[in-house]
Amino acid sequence: MILPPVAAETAPHERAEAAAPMITFEGVTKRFGEGTEAFTALDGIDMTVNRGAIAGIIGRSGAGKSTLIRLVNGLEKATSGQVVVDGTEVGGLNDAGLRGLRREVAMIFQHFNLLSSRTAFDNVALPLEIAGLDRKAIRAKVGPLLDLVGLGDKATRYPSELSGGQKQRVGIARALATSPKLLLSDEATSALDPETTQSILALLKQINAELGLTVLLITHEMEVIKTIASHVAVIDKGRIVEQGPTFDVFTAPQHETTRILLSSTLGTSLPEWLRSGLKAEPAAGDRILVRLTFFGATAFQPLTARLVTEIGGDVNILAGAIEEIAGEPFGTLVVSYPASPEILDRANRFYAETGLSTEVLGYVA
Repeated sequence: MILPPVAAETAPHERAEAAAPMITFEGVTKRFGEGTEAFTALDGIDMTVNRGAIAGIIGRSGAGKSTLIRLVNGLEKATSGQVVVDGTEVGGLNDAGLRGLRREVAMIFQHFNLLSSRTAFDNVALPLEIAGLDRKAIRAKVGPLLDLVGLGDKATRYPSELSGGQKQRVGIARALATSPKLLLSDEATSALDPETTQSILALLKQINAELGLTVLLITHEMEVIKTIASHVAVIDKGRIVEQGPTFDVFTAPQHETTRILLSSTLGTSLPEWLRSGLKAEPAAGDRILVRLTFFGATAFQPLTARLVTEIGGDVNILAGAIEEIAGEPFGTLVVSYPASPEILDRANRFYAETGLSTEVLGYVA
């Protein structure tokens, strides 16, 4: 499955045709330990992330996310299979080759990893100092990077004087210091509050758009994926169980793991008292519960009002949400109405005529 890039000026399918792979996982397995103590962290991973993409990998703790991302910059080596970054097979690199790779593959972390004894400016300058640049060249590079991340006025501040979001912005500026082609994000927003998380995600989208930087992020937060990633892969017990465009995966998840991860994200989960009373088959006088999904051409039409007109006024709205997923509108509504044959027939004709996506959740007395 190819995870193509998305840009504002072009549709996903158009960019996918022209994109070249930045990362390719080919049959990748990673085991730790030997013999009976061996543990398989990754098992047969096949995935491609195209140049210029923002792609996400999501899964529970222990699913294999961190191991997978550490294979990209050579911090771990695959037991079998290949990890190819911009045409270079990572597993075949010697120490010098790995050092070169890590200048082109930067990483930002959950806990920022800043040096407390260095100012924001000097933290960003560190990789440039290691690369041997003189102070003039470093100043010419670091100043614009701090401006880019919105911290031009915080150059002389120490990490203890910065907020969590500001520390992460310093971490992003430092990651960009060596002009990488690929940015890896390892749970980079997990330690931040929701408002700060949104500002960091907006910054990553800006960097992706302005610099053409490929971003691969791992997270357990579905909200992060929904906001920033054009494509997503779901990992469970070391295997990719589902992957594709974020909108498709979120609106029509195929694997149970994905459904569980999404269960509290889209705002239409039913209360336990109602869920526990659902029946698979109706009895006389029961009501049907239906989830209506609005996207594409149906997203901006007054279809709920038309449904009430079509089948009568006895329609209850039980849950609902309006979302934006990967930049596309998406809404869900859970409704109930009498499960009489006549009303069901009228409702089904209405759904067929309008193209409204529906899912029968069950029946209640």
